[in-house]
Amino acid sequence: MGPRSNVIDLLELGMTTRKQRILLVEDDAPIAELVAASLERAGFTVRIAGDVDSARTLMVRDRPNLVVLDLMLPGESGLDFAQTLTGDPLRPPIIMLTALGELSDRLAGFSAGADDYLSKPFSSEELIARIHAVLRRVSSSAPVAPDMLLMFEGWAMDLRRRTLNDPDDVEIVLTSAEFDVLATLCVSAGKVLSRDEIVMQSQGRRVEPYDRSVDTLISRLRQKIEGDAVKPTMIRTVRNGGYVFTPRVSKVEK
Repeated sequence: MGPRSNVIDLLELGMTTRKQRILLVEDDAPIAELVAASLERAGFTVRIAGDVDSARTLMVRDRPNLVVLDLMLPGESGLDFAQTLTGDPLRPPIIMLTALGELSDRLAGFSAGADDYLSKPFSSEELIARIHAVLRRVSSSAPVAPDMLLMFEGWAMDLRRRTLNDPDDVEIVLTSAEFDVLATLCVSAGKVLSRDEIVMQSQGRRVEPYDRSVDTLISRLRQKIEGDAVKPTMIRTVRNGGYVFTPRVSKVEK
């Protein structure tokens, strides 16, 4: 299997035939019901929570495949809820809904571990497309998943299991967004990738104006894999260019 520049192609796993379970956390009941109806017409099973306490109960009971999470909720915010899930390797991916597309909200969402975001108001078609894209990226059960390891400087990325182990064989917990960005960089090791290229190849969407979410994800990755995140040697910034992954990467089929 030769190298590919697009990590979505590399990690394309297809969708399973069983219904995917979506947890919609939204306190505006009319909006929640409209969104849920659209998702159910698209073939998803949807549960609605109006606050974080209800969301936690449904998380345990239903084990959703994905969470659509409003940022502004009564009591505990969606941002706080997402942060409490950080570090849990079993947590489902999260698409965060942000009001008015504020850049600070988007960056905060990614810092809290969101895998994608959508600015209100949004169309049900766009939300459904984002859900399919995230589920496709994080799925590891389909039989066509590549049996491949990406090896660099003693680190090992398992593309089927979607795991990252350090040189001491300790698993490092990544969100799915972090995993996909790192995989994108690894697949194109030695090549400078612009922010637009990283977002398109890892998330299947175009960068919006003033979107700095990639920088947030890169910063979080550096905290997890660099010896010194302030002076990174593996993920390097290229002035007016983007980012480049400097280690030599070996692609090993298992």
